[in-house]
Amino acid sequence: MAQKLKVVHYLNQFFGQIGGEDKADTAPLKKDGPIGPGRLFQEIFGQYAEIVCTVICGDNYFSEHIEGAKEELIPLIKSYHPDLVLAGPAFNAGRYGVACGALCQSIVEQLNIPAVTGMFPENPGVALYRKSTYIIETKSSTIGMKQAAEKMVALAKKLTRGGSIGPPEEEGYISRGIRKNYFAENTGAKRAVDMLLQKMEGKSFTTEYPMPVFDCVTPVHPVDNLNQITLALISTGGIVPKGNPDRIESSGASKYRKYDISNIEQLTSEAYEAVHGGYDPSHANADPNRVLPIDVLRELEREGVIGKLYPYFYATVGNGTSVSNARRFAQEIADDLRNDGVDAVIISST
Repeated sequence: MAQKLKVVHYLNQFFGQIGGEDKADTAPLKKDGPIGPGRLFQEIFGQYAEIVCTVICGDNYFSEHIEGAKEELIPLIKSYHPDLVLAGPAFNAGRYGVACGALCQSIVEQLNIPAVTGMFPENPGVALYRKSTYIIETKSSTIGMKQAAEKMVALAKKLTRGGSIGPPEEEGYISRGIRKNYFAENTGAKRAVDMLLQKMEGKSFTTEYPMPVFDCVTPVHPVDNLNQITLALISTGGIVPKGNPDRIESSGASKYRKYDISNIEQLTSEAYEAVHGGYDPSHANADPNRVLPIDVLRELEREGVIGKLYPYFYATVGNGTSVSNARRFAQEIADDLRNDGVDAVIISST
């Protein structure tokens, strides 16, 4: 029997079973064998490969020390002399996705071995690393873990065998923007006319040269006469009344809510809390004004720097929230504020 390939698997502190946001500052460490989702990967690999080591790093640690974290992780990985590195999958977790992409890019460049990760298309790690890293497209949450693992393993096997890698739609990875020459059965002219006819007949077709789609937001003019405006507050940092009465999700929010602050001079830890699942909320829970600065804006209102503070704030959670939901929230909130004569908005995050 051929010798099993050696695989190293990268996980964050949560999937590495170290802890949640309270352990997001965990420095790089290693553990022998598969951990958490690594056990599923090992089952899928079977006799083809063995996960000999799991390297783990906290999301905050990596995002705050990207170059340093890579310098610590690469030697840990190299010491096992792996044939392949897997990272994640990160789904729609932004910090985790950036870490997976950055590490995979460095593995390929420095160790010259294949590396594969997995992410939801809206993960910020995709935009940063899709050109340099094979990223399997996943669902937004762990509900797609098995499917993601199967696709990551299938692609990893092809990469380690040195076989030809097919197009994204065939292999399941997110397009890297790389075009390859090939011999087609029909000329470009005929293929173009065929696509045109399909489009005219309302039939589906696949372009051979997809164009990038960019969001373009035209900036408005600076606000004049601050002492005469009505200013509103919106937060994606998850500040809500204590107990989260409207059950805004800590990740992948499907809703936002509007809360009355007309008689509130500052937020208190007894009355408000942070429900955001993408950062350590302890400081925000101790003083919610750190995320939603009502205390400072009340001072500016009293000093006449701003005309008045709008008597409501809008709250949701940005962690893992889809672009389509975020766009809907923005449109509905903007319509509401415009109807109430609000002149400017401060949007606070985490």
